[in-house]
Amino acid sequence: MDILVTGGLGYIGSHFVIQALSSGFNVTVIDNLSNSSISIKNSIDSITKKSFAFANIDLRNKDMLFDVFRSSKFDLVVHFAGLKAVSDSCQRPLDYYENNVIGSWNLLQVMNCLNVKKIIFSSSATVYGMSQVNPLTEEYPKAPFNPYGQTKSCIEDMIADLCRSDREWSAVSLRYFNPIGAHPSGKIGENPEGVPNNLMPYIIKVAAGEFRTLQVFGSDYATPDGTGIRDFIHVLDLVDGHIKALKFLDKYKGYEVFNLGTGQGHSVLDIVKTFERVNHVKIPLMFKPRRIGDMAASWANPLKAEIILKWKAIRSLDEMVKDSWQWQKAQMDRASLCV
Repeated sequence: MDILVTGGLGYIGSHFVIQALSSGFNVTVIDNLSNSSISIKNSIDSITKKSFAFANIDLRNKDMLFDVFRSSKFDLVVHFAGLKAVSDSCQRPLDYYENNVIGSWNLLQVMNCLNVKKIIFSSSATVYGMSQVNPLTEEYPKAPFNPYGQTKSCIEDMIADLCRSDREWSAVSLRYFNPIGAHPSGKIGENPEGVPNNLMPYIIKVAAGEFRTLQVFGSDYATPDGTGIRDFIHVLDLVDGHIKALKFLDKYKGYEVFNLGTGQGHSVLDIVKTFERVNHVKIPLMFKPRRIGDMAASWANPLKAEIILKWKAIRSLDEMVKDSWQWQKAQMDRASLCV
């Protein structure tokens, strides 16, 4: 099977590319490198010992998209590309609509024109909005309340409408909860520029001494310890879900949505304490007011994916924090060799 992967050098995309290559799929990656680096391609090559085609392309450039699709006959697209920070989306909503929605619209148009009618979309649990029910099933009404979640919901709707309008289309939207962790090789992981928007990159940068304290946004939520609760899932479990979805789409026509999560919620302080215990590193904390767009608690009911995709998250929270720190330490080691 020949696969086009958008955003394939990003955090989740790069881990997927490794798994896809290791599973025998032929992979082409496009990425505009806005939140990634060409060095990630070298790391993937090193891990897999397999080559793959790469093109530096922005999804907003439809002409370049057409060129890529005409250069190879793709069976399926796995769509990761897009801006992804909730708080950032509240500050820059138009950038998120332009990058995520218009970029996806271009992608779907090109796919439709050139008869590539299978797609796996990287969606998000933020489409559920300020949910009052946990765990969340796929039937829970969508009600996104921040621009990032709105863009994910809009793209889901575009894909669902395509599948309803044309029976040749088949698609899966995978609603991620909170991926953390890294490849155990220490060669790839999440490495945002500046102050991280997500919890685990922030923790490991504090542990590495890049920041003095971990800012915890919100200590007055209606949760056992006052901090937000999320469903944290190892990125390798997440990409395993994509491989299962690939095999599912090989014989499926229509549109399906699946939650990808562990089904368990952990608070911010749970994650910090687990990180400290497993890695023997102290994380100083500074409590700050809640961020715009954050909610108190959210975790998945992943039963649908377990039944239909035959997928289940198997890696523990200990493994997640261990692999995250291993990734950070490997970066520090590589940096010291360059001095």
